[in-house]
Amino acid sequence: MRVLPRADDAAMPHVWDVVRRFGEPELTGGDPIALVVLRSCLFTLRSVAVGFGVGAAVGLVLAVAMQRFRVVERGLLPYVILSQTVPLIALAPAIAGWGGKLSLGSYPWQPWMSVATIAAYLAFFPVAVGMLRGLQSPPKVAEELMHSYAAGWWHTLLKLRLPASTPYLFPALRLAGAAAVVGAVVGEISTGTRGGIGRLVIEYSREATADPAKVYTAMVGAALLGLFVAALVGAAEFALNRRRAT
Repeated sequence: MRVLPRADDAAMPHVWDVVRRFGEPELTGGDPIALVVLRSCLFTLRSVAVGFGVGAAVGLVLAVAMQRFRVVERGLLPYVILSQTVPLIALAPAIAGWGGKLSLGSYPWQPWMSVATIAAYLAFFPVAVGMLRGLQSPPKVAEELMHSYAAGWWHTLLKLRLPASTPYLFPALRLAGAAAVVGAVVGEISTGTRGGIGRLVIEYSREATADPAKVYTAMVGAALLGLFVAALVGAAEFALNRRRAT
C-alpha cells in the first residue's frame, strides 16, 4: 500500500534536469533560460523595492501612531489585521483598474506601479505589528527613568523605544521583504504585467507537459529573488549591530 505520494518525471523533474535547463536556450537560438530568468527577476525587483519601501514606511508610521495613542491602537489594529484577509486575487484587478485612472503629475500610472502597490499592501503588515511590539517592549522602569529626566515623548522615542525595537524590527522587515516578493509575483500574474518573474511563471507553466523542467526554472528564480531581498535586510541588520557594537 502506498502511503507517500508518487510523482513521475513529467510532474516532478529531477533537480539536475532543472539545473541543466538553466544553461539551455529558452527557445531555439534564443538566450539561455538563466539570462531570461535573471532579467525577469531584475524587472520584478523594481516593484519589490518600491513596494517594500512604501510598505515599511507605512508600517513604521502606523506603529508609532498606535504606540503614541492608545485609542488609535484599539481602533486601528483590528483593521490592520483584517486587511490581510482580503484575497490578492480579487484585490489585484481592482488596484490595476484604479491605477489606470491615476497619474503622478504629468507622469502616467505605469503597470509596474500597480504591482508595487500590491507588494506594499502585503509588506506593511509585519512591519506595523512587529514595530508596535518593539516600541512597547521597554520595561516600565526604563520609561520612568526617562520621565525622571524630563524627557518628552519624542526624546523617549528616539533614545529608548527605537533602539529597543530593533530586535523586533529586522525580523519584521525580513518577513516584509518576502511578502513584497509574493505580492509582486501575484500582482504580475493577476494584472498581466509582462516582463517580470510572475508572468514568466505563467508563460512557462503552459509548457509543463512538454518541458516540465522549464516551469521550475521560473519558480526557482522567484524563490531566489525572495532570498536575495531577505539577505539584503540581514546585511543591513549586521551592519547596524556591528556599528552599535563599536
